[in-house]
Amino acid sequence: MNKWNIPDWLEREVISRDTCCVYCGIEFDSCATRKSKASWEHITNDARITTRENIALCCVSCNASKGAKLLADWINSTYCKNKNITPHSVSDIVKRALVKPPRYANENA
Repeated sequence: MNKWNIPDWLEREVISRDTCCVYCGIEFDSCATRKSKASWEHITNDARITTRENIALCCVSCNASKGAKLLADWINSTYCKNKNITPHSVSDIVKRALVKPPRYANENA
């Protein structure tokens, strides 16, 4: 379990799946600028939702911009417009979250 309470098996799965930012598509590079480093992301901003549908890797720049915003609101932000991030350009996991946001298991439907 890492410091964000992401189980080891899920951390390995996400690292294998997300080799570039799930939002802007920049390739991660551990030796490059901070902007291209990977950071853990809860697509739905709820730390209790530690599922493969909600945990992803994105660049530090996108993570800082999204912050605590709702995905649907953030995708329409000036930041996304300036970076050409659209509902069609994001990774499949984000596309699915835009249609059906991940929910906490005990949350009322």
